[in-house]
Amino acid sequence: MDLAYIPSPSTGVINLGPIPLRGYAFCIIIGVFVAVWYGNKRWIARGGTAGTVADIAVWAVPFGLVGGRLYHVITDYQLYFSEGENWVDAFKIWEGGLGIWGAIALGAVGAWIGCRRRGIPLPAYADAIAPGIALAQAIGRWGNWFNQELYGKPTDLPWALKITESANREAGLYHPTFLYESLWCVGVAVLVVWADRRFKLGHGRAFALYVAAYCAGRVWTEYLRVDEAHHILGLRLNVWTAIIVFLLAVTYIVISARIRPGREEIVEPKAVKAGETETSDSGDVDVDADADDAVAVSDAEPESDEGTDKDLDKDLDKDLDKDVEHGAGNGAGSAAKG
Repeated sequence: MDLAYIPSPSTGVINLGPIPLRGYAFCIIIGVFVAVWYGNKRWIARGGTAGTVADIAVWAVPFGLVGGRLYHVITDYQLYFSEGENWVDAFKIWEGGLGIWGAIALGAVGAWIGCRRRGIPLPAYADAIAPGIALAQAIGRWGNWFNQELYGKPTDLPWALKITESANREAGLYHPTFLYESLWCVGVAVLVVWADRRFKLGHGRAFALYVAAYCAGRVWTEYLRVDEAHHILGLRLNVWTAIIVFLLAVTYIVISARIRPGREEIVEPKAVKAGETETSDSGDVDVDADADDAVAVSDAEPESDEGTDKDLDKDLDKDLDKDVEHGAGNGAGSAAKG
């Protein structure tokens, strides 16, 4: 008797009238909003302007969705192009199937386009959104729970995932690898935020740390999975991909730290120019105030001169009066002598 397990939803779709609300798509959408919201907060803290992250996400998100779907369809082509399969299903993204490797790769292309249009360095933008992407993955993995996919080997652990029977799966209790990866992604986000604050990561190193940490966790979750996959030298294709990408990310961190140590001082030139304009405008106000003071002083100067002239006139009048009196006195004295 199974005492404890994680139940799977009976359906992954909730119909709101004629509109089907699919759990998988809902989780992806929530993840995107969280990534943009948190990325915006980090971007502003780095000196950028509000709304820039969302503007660039308009390019990055569609590219990422297309890239994720392409990677899945290419690496699991037998699900759509084998005999008896319907190739139209390759376009049914709501049924699940997004490869994170393709999503990040093509999403980076879209972000690069958006950054170029705004004159922003892509590495700085990537550093700002890195923890948000990890949180988006953590939320998006719950879409696999709605679709009863991405589970591992059979287990009797208390947190085993109960899978119901269908055409492509066998009923039983399995490792909830979707949950393992979701929790791992939360840990990756915390790690990147901590390391970024502690070491002031810049020039794309925060993003590279996110990639390396995610790949390290993806290796062991892939090892637990039992769904069909292509194998190379006895390892699943995604394991090899994770190993290669991990090595590339670590190499980038090491080389970048030597070539460009520290962090970018300016991440959005337009924001700096706007700040300089505001400073210049406030300086003009001070100049005007000084000019007004100068005018007031100049207006007061004539009053001071006028007062000085009056004092001089009074002194002259006094001197003249004394001279007249003195002269009259001398005249009278001369008449008395004669």
